[in-house]
Amino acid sequence: MSASTSYQPVLTEKSINPHVLNVEYAVRGELSNRANKYAELLASGDNEKVKKENGIRFDSVVTANIGNPQQQPYLAQKPLTFWRQVAALTEYPDLLENKSGTLSDLFPSDARARAEQILHDVGSVGAYSHSKGASSIRKHVAQYIEERDGHPSDPELIYLTAGASAGVQLLLSVVVSGPEVGVMIPIPQYPLYSAALAFNNCHAVRYELDADDDWAVDVAAMGRTVDEERAKGVDVRALVVINPGNPTGSCLTEANIQDILKLAHEKRLVVMADEVYQRNIYHPDQRPFISFKKVLRDFGKSGNAEEMELANQVELVSFHSISKGVSGECGRRGGYFELTNMDPKVEAQVYKMASVNLCPPLQGQIGVDLLVRPPKEGEPSYALWKEETEGIHETLKKRSRKMADQFAKLPGVKCGEAQGALYLFPEITLPPKAIEAAKKEERKPDLYYCLRLLDATGICVVPGSGFGKQPGPNGECFLRTTVLAKETDEFIQRFGDFHKSFLKEFEG
Repeated sequence: MSASTSYQPVLTEKSINPHVLNVEYAVRGELSNRANKYAELLASGDNEKVKKENGIRFDSVVTANIGNPQQQPYLAQKPLTFWRQVAALTEYPDLLENKSGTLSDLFPSDARARAEQILHDVGSVGAYSHSKGASSIRKHVAQYIEERDGHPSDPELIYLTAGASAGVQLLLSVVVSGPEVGVMIPIPQYPLYSAALAFNNCHAVRYELDADDDWAVDVAAMGRTVDEERAKGVDVRALVVINPGNPTGSCLTEANIQDILKLAHEKRLVVMADEVYQRNIYHPDQRPFISFKKVLRDFGKSGNAEEMELANQVELVSFHSISKGVSGECGRRGGYFELTNMDPKVEAQVYKMASVNLCPPLQGQIGVDLLVRPPKEGEPSYALWKEETEGIHETLKKRSRKMADQFAKLPGVKCGEAQGALYLFPEITLPPKAIEAAKKEERKPDLYYCLRLLDATGICVVPGSGFGKQPGPNGECFLRTTVLAKETDEFIQRFGDFHKSFLKEFEG
């Protein structure tokens, strides 16, 4: 065959699936790519030489753009000992046969027992499991939900997934039947949802959270939006709620959840409850986490006929993950969703779609088991597990408070204290000259600010527009930062020095 210069690539930007081009995922976009480049340069050799040659003005990159607690070396949350012991034993079962003193000390009896139980069910972590996930683990998830909510849970309606994200995408592939379908998402929202809806070529129907009321949901306004969109021909059929909130750090009240569920019943909306931050609660007495499943089922005890009917009719999908909480096992890709009040024929189609992917990762499934069934008081691993988990939780809580306090002291910055999750979402008012500078670079003002922040300090955050919260008419912008940076004081110092310098540059 002779060489030819006439060959044209099959795949070009014009020939690929056009919906891929509409997908945006801000937490790993331009800012993240630039931060990664800086990190690679700083790790490539003599720091001072690299900094001088590349005009870098900082010693390290702080990846505050994504909730990835165990990322090395800048966040570096230590893995929970019990988790890694069980994971190691399931990966290399021969260790269970070794009764030597050294290994016996390294692997406590309850870690060995847990590994043996898991292996008895799955056989090997290198084998496929049931498409819904290992039966015993799903039973443990059901027990966890029952203990949490005080209502029964059916393990056959629980699906283990490769992280909550995979579960969300699976459900949306079932919910969305065509381009006329609409799914309601909060603004600000986690960009997984807008990206998944863009890929599925359907309508993202926005509902605004109230920044002046702890980011509460205005249910009356949401109802009007449903009516308006349906009048335009949009088949609004599902509603996404993120609680505790990402990026807002809010936690919904029980009354707000009740109103949302009543609206879902009135307007016939499937509720998709993203509850992956349910362990990240900072004010449990004033604003505890309450699951949508509990509030929904509690309607059945109200004595009110309409509410009792609602409890058994509103279609609910609840999501959870091992990536957040205090475990931070993002890379293991483990999570689950539970179906409530779903038509059995639809559930059969969900199962079919889950089967297409064969099964979720086994180590992710094991992580779910450890999430919902931690060591109990009196067991050998309990004291260390309690010390580690309480330590992580308190550290996150202190970092969140300290960062919120310091943000709020900066000129032109407003930042409330987070009620939960791993983030802060401060509002920053930019001077008119900064907005003009952003226009010259054909960038949104919040992205311009965040890029300047990264270039000056090495701190990588995400602009509010990446979560759907667009800059306001008077220079109001938002950004999201995690509260995971281990050098919190240095983070605050770098950020504050940059912000004051930025305002001085564009003042007047």
